[in-house]
Amino acid sequence: MYTGMVAMVLVALLGIAGVYALHRLAAVAPTVLVSLPFQSGWRPEEHALSRYHARWYPASIVFLAFDVEMLFMYPWALVVAEKGARAIVEMFVFLAALFVAVAWAWREGALRWA
Repeated sequence: MYTGMVAMVLVALLGIAGVYALHRLAAVAPTVLVSLPFQSGWRPEEHALSRYHARWYPASIVFLAFDVEMLFMYPWALVVAEKGARAIVEMFVFLAALFVAVAWAWREGALRWA
């Protein structure tokens, strides 16, 4: 009954174990320069989280909201004629949710650039 699911879990576990084994075989002894996580082993001159001001994060969220909007609108525009009024209602519900997100971003000041 669950043989397919058990087989997939076993394949996944074997794949993970294989990747770990391959890593153990191919790993080189780490040095200080290679093991540093910032800038490909270069000595850090600043903290990794201090590079961007916090005000850019809400702006990027708004950009992603509009980017995803276009991602959904293009296929919708191709099939709206054959789907009819239901597709139009669904798009207005989607746009209403986007409007709520933009109103929240506006209230939080994400659209202020200075």
